[in-house]
Amino acid sequence: MVGCYDLSMESGNVVEFIDRQKIICAIVLEVKKQRLRLLTENDREVNLSASRLLHKCAMRLDLSMGRHKVVDALKEIANRRKELTNHIDIKGLWEVLNTEQEWIDLGTMTEFCFPDSPTYDNESAVVRAFFNNRLYFRFNHDRFFPNSEEQVERKAAQEKEAARRNQIIEEGGDWLKSVLNDSNPSLPEDKLEIVKILKSFYIFEKECKQYDLGKAIIARAGIDPEEGIFKVLLKLGIFDKNENIDLYRYDISTSFPDNVMESTTDLVSSPQTLVADNKRKDLTMLSLMTIDGQATLDFDDAISIEALGDHYRLGVHIIDVGHFIKKGDIIDQEAIARGSSIYMPDQKIPMLPSFLAEDLCSLKAGELCPAISIMVNLSQSCEIIDYEVIPSLIKVAHQLTYYDVNIIADDDKGIIVLCDIAEKFRQDRMASGALQITLPDINVWIDGDGEVTVSRINRESPARMLVSEIMIMANWLMAKFLVEHNTPAIFRSQTAPRERLYKGNEGTLFKNWMQRRFLSRFVLSHNPEHHSGLGLNAYVTATSPIRKYFDLATQRQIRAVLGLEEPSTPEEIDNIIQLLEQPMGCATKIQYNRNRYWLLKYLEKRIGQKEEAIVLNKKRTSYQILLTEYLIECDLPLPSGIDLKPEDLIQVKIQHVNARRDVLSVFMI
Repeated sequence: MVGCYDLSMESGNVVEFIDRQKIICAIVLEVKKQRLRLLTENDREVNLSASRLLHKCAMRLDLSMGRHKVVDALKEIANRRKELTNHIDIKGLWEVLNTEQEWIDLGTMTEFCFPDSPTYDNESAVVRAFFNNRLYFRFNHDRFFPNSEEQVERKAAQEKEAARRNQIIEEGGDWLKSVLNDSNPSLPEDKLEIVKILKSFYIFEKECKQYDLGKAIIARAGIDPEEGIFKVLLKLGIFDKNENIDLYRYDISTSFPDNVMESTTDLVSSPQTLVADNKRKDLTMLSLMTIDGQATLDFDDAISIEALGDHYRLGVHIIDVGHFIKKGDIIDQEAIARGSSIYMPDQKIPMLPSFLAEDLCSLKAGELCPAISIMVNLSQSCEIIDYEVIPSLIKVAHQLTYYDVNIIADDDKGIIVLCDIAEKFRQDRMASGALQITLPDINVWIDGDGEVTVSRINRESPARMLVSEIMIMANWLMAKFLVEHNTPAIFRSQTAPRERLYKGNEGTLFKNWMQRRFLSRFVLSHNPEHHSGLGLNAYVTATSPIRKYFDLATQRQIRAVLGLEEPSTPEEIDNIIQLLEQPMGCATKIQYNRNRYWLLKYLEKRIGQKEEAIVLNKKRTSYQILLTEYLIECDLPLPSGIDLKPEDLIQVKIQHVNARRDVLSVFMI
């Protein structure tokens, strides 16, 4: 057979090239330097470089027979060559040739495949066969190199996986279409993998490990990557209509591992012997009250107040969680992994199992409890005289809500004194440079029927102001106690804000809202530093050890000073801070996102409603505004012919809301 790859191309030559991973047979119509004009077996004319040819030979067709006959002839040649590929045993050839590990030219390989007078068609069939099956030989137009056994095994596995992937795409895409068209679809066992891929794709988006596969399935199904997938997973019962995607995204478990629950059961069922001794003082004679929200079930702090002639004695009593949960045990390990309880309008995910958070470690009325008590002596003008931190035994007498306290705030002598103490302490903090940001809380509540209600909570009501300031005082005094005993803890500090927008508590809603943007980030360290925002020289949080691991870790350091356990070293404290960074960040994001989701769900039913808004600032194509009733930000398209300024009060109408997509759009009226 005459060698073919040194041929000069002329009109009439039969050639082959690759187009979209297929070999196309064609005839040369015209040659201009290294550019060829070809007529293909598909009756198309194409222009391409001679270097793009996969196979060329001396076979010629007579162009004068007419275009249709030429195309028919090309089809006949292509079909003949395709049929010849069935007579080529590539695997058998590899088994004979793979030990040589040498390049084999096209002519030699053709003679191996067709030993009896091979033709150009045979030669093309070899090219086609090796192009379509690249498992056993490396292919480079006119020569072939046998792969090693290891390479063949690896490529075989890759091809098997590729085939499996294509099958998943085809079957998955077609099945998705059927699910969307089925009013009551089922989930077959063999589609569980597809559902797993779709779920991961929806939750993690481009961070999904099988993102490309999920994208291909969705493309075949022709569905929307967001709403379409969610609709499928909803119809299949995988998701609820209000599914909290963040719980999957941040890997938050709503239940506790079996070993943690077993340890909890053992702890709860063990007899608890609580007696006053030289380490723990009996304070059960005091009348203690808890003050919390109406739905609270985990009570970790209580307050007492005594009038002792010429002074008052304030008590802040914190449940001694360290008495029950030992450092490093299985429950403690789970608590530090969670970092914090997560409170959302529709769900609470506790840091500790409910048997502990709402029972054994909760200050329930009438039950004897171990506590860490901060006892503060104050003058009749509410100046702090001295204080002490002691281990104690306490018993709560009254379980009050904020509402209860607000009702009696003007009549109950004890509450009046507590409010005076709180107010005086705030004044002292403000005089020391504290920055008071006063904004209402937007409470989102889901009732038993799933209806969303929204209410504004005045954080400056007597009850909330009282609890807030007295807990700040308690945390400050515990920080002071730790500093005096040279004990490391998780201290919080904050440098001065970059700018102050108002003095004292004179700020408007706009200024209070914007002031937060100028706050410096708080810093956690085992060393005490000044906390500018609170106006205090040192600060810890230790009043919520049921709910926050930061507080539990610091409470343990106080227990260590009191001789109840061994202290953690500065290095161990730093390690706790580092370990808690990720779970605390996740908890904050989840709480914010879920609260916003339910607020938007509430607003979905108020499309067309008029709302008051404050202009915050101007952006390139819109204004950023704040809906004052809900304290939620959104963008307002630049209104034609109107120039707005920050702090302008305007009226807008809600145009579109989609909680799932986090969309809120309004227009000015």
